[in-house]
Order: sequence, then C-alpha cells, then structure tokens
Amino acid sequence: MKKGIFTLVILSIIFALAACGKSTEEKTETGQPDQAQTDQTKSEKAPADSLRLLENEKAGKYLADPQGRALYYFKKDEAGKSNCSGECLANWPAFTQEDFTVPEGFDKKDFDTITREDNGEKQVTYKGFPLYYFAKDKQEGDVNGQGVKDIWFVINSETKFE
Repeated sequence: MKKGIFTLVILSIIFALAACGKSTEEKTETGQPDQAQTDQTKSEKAPADSLRLLENEKAGKYLADPQGRALYYFKKDEAGKSNCSGECLANWPAFTQEDFTVPEGFDKKDFDTITREDNGEKQVTYKGFPLYYFAKDKQEGDVNGQGVKDIWFVINSETKFE
C-alpha cells in the first residue's frame, strides 16, 4: 500500500510540474503576438518616414516633415517648375525626401518630384508645386515662413494653387 501511495504522490508531482510548465509556455506564446501586435500598431500610427499634420494658432493645420518642420509653397512657382533659386533657395531650402507616407486627409498620388533646373536635384511637389522649408524655422512647430511677403504659405489639405 505504501508503494501505491508513493507512486500516486510521484505521479501527482509530475502532473503538477507538467501543468506548470505548460502554463508558462502558453503565457509566453500569447505574450509574443500581443507584443508584435502592439509594435505593428505603433508603426502603423507613426512611421518614422511619415509626413505629419500639425496645428498652430497662426497657421492652422499644416503639413510637416517627419521631424515636424513645416513645408511651404511659393506663390511664384508654376506647376512642375521652381522659380526659387540662388539666395531664395538658401532661405527656402527644397524638400527632397522622396520616400514617405502621408497623413489622413492627403492623397499620396498628389505628391511627386521634379528635377530642378538650377542644380539637377529632385524636389518633392504637392499637386505639381514644389515644397520648401524656411531657413528661420529652427524647431518642430515653427511656422515663421507663413505669409512671408504674401507669397510663402504652409501646405494643408485645402491648399489651392493660383
């Protein structure tokens, strides 16, 4: 009888240990997909190469690059052609990042590139019009170029080119 009880105790311990091991494996397996799903959700929300839609009291909602620098258009440009070169380009550097996603309210098909006539570099366009930074915008959220000389404006989903 002692042998039977001893065997029963040993079997109980083995089953208990097996159950504990199985429980740990299940937790590990279910933990990994949750983590992967969380990482995927984060990357879908804000890829590192995504243009952003920011808001400012002065400018309202506006398009910015992945680092939060405002993007502008020049009223004197023509669709498919930049009319900003030399000193103008020094103050209003071209936006040249080609691989990016766009925020809600924008259509990726509205973005393209042109080859600049002055230096042969590619410049990103929105609805055919070249995009620029403003040299005096020093940090995320700056829109110091908004309305300069009544010919420089930030881009938003309602931007209409004249």
